Amino acid sequence: MRYQRVGRISRFGLTPRHLNLMLRHGSGARLPGVEPYVDSEVTRLRTALLHRPGPELQRLTPRNNDSLLFDGIPWVGRAQEEHDAFAAALADRGVEVLYLAELLTQTLAVPAARDEVTAAVVADERLGDALRRRVADHLAALDPGRLGSVLTAGLAHEELRGGNDLVYTLMDRHDFVIDPLPNLLFTRDSSAWVRGQVAVASFAMPARQRETTLMRAIYQHHPRFAGTPLLYEPTMEHVEGGDVLVLAPGVLAVGVGERTTPAGAERLARRCFAAELAHTVLVVPIAQERATMHLDTVCTMVDVDAVVMYPNVADSLAAYTVVAAPSGEPAVSGPEPFLTAASKAMGIDTLRIIDTGLDPVTAEREQWDDGNNTLAIAPRVCVAYERNIETNARLEDAGIEVIRIAGSELGSGRGGPRCMSCPVTRDPL
Repeated sequence: MRYQRVGRISRFGLTPRHLNLMLRHGSGARLPGVEPYVDSEVTRLRTALLHRPGPELQRLTPRNNDSLLFDGIPWVGRAQEEHDAFAAALADRGVEVLYLAELLTQTLAVPAARDEVTAAVVADERLGDALRRRVADHLAALDPGRLGSVLTAGLAHEELRGGNDLVYTLMDRHDFVIDPLPNLLFTRDSSAWVRGQVAVASFAMPARQRETTLMRAIYQHHPRFAGTPLLYEPTMEHVEGGDVLVLAPGVLAVGVGERTTPAGAERLARRCFAAELAHTVLVVPIAQERATMHLDTVCTMVDVDAVVMYPNVADSLAAYTVVAAPSGEPAVSGPEPFLTAASKAMGIDTLRIIDTGLDPVTAEREQWDDGNNTLAIAPRVCVAYERNIETNARLEDAGIEVIRIAGSELGSGRGGPRCMSCPVTRDPL
């Protein structure tokens, strides 16, 4: 399948010439179009941010895939075909697809954004003074498109020639002066929208920290998002978007573990309460295993009152309920079973469970293959990997329409359709 740019500039409501003028002059006016807004996991999806896998995945090798958080080395061409089919499935259902790489290139045409991003890159303490100057000079000579490519795909040692400074000389020829970002594929992790504000993640893992620098620049400087309030910033305590579920208007669930810390969950709750974006935040401790790194790897919503959940945690998953209190300090209660706490906070009788798999062995295998990581694009309509046959059958038995996509290569980074998409606009619930 050919790569089709589903989210084109023309959808922004202005001509490319008009957009270029706004970018060049740093206009703070937001482009016309559908306003960002998310108050649910399951209402009609209008706009989503994706990242089509590219050169950054080609930089994965047996030497670096572990440090870059990939279990294997994907076949990039097939991963691109699978991703194109995913984007096409969304577009066929009326979803506007925005591509991160296109937004980044347009953002880097804004001088303030370019300065902000490059300053963060050359601040890497590994570089040393001499190599830092060389890297800064190299980046300064690049046009926005090439600069965006380097910032996402990295800069290999052999691509920066001509220096004899100590740091560069002692680097292995297989090393990267600027590391690639293969996890950009998982756009949900680096940012999450709560109503009309966006939480930019604060990553605990060094391999992913530059992702948030890029996302923050896009949300602050691209005309599509100019003026968007930042609910959360990369400099704050660790919070990752895969741990944030918008269960209902005013109700969030936040998984905590090694990726999102209790301090991060508390900070996010405080900021949601202060901005009047939420009245209840459910803080959910999750076991830190490779297949359960985020809350959305064990539980995602497929209807206003239904979740698909890994059965091994269904009975043990608990939640602490955090609410805004008159004193100004968040009030904490619990723990109690997650499903009970969620139902109370959402104001419904019960939250229905659809299990992953039919038996413990199948459940464990399909959990590993992201059977729980579905993307709802409307109530009772979700996108899921086709390989999870039993889970998909159980979803359909429960009245959920399943849009199946291939994921043999996309799943090598341990993430499904929800991980690979950041909803920007949904219909209000």
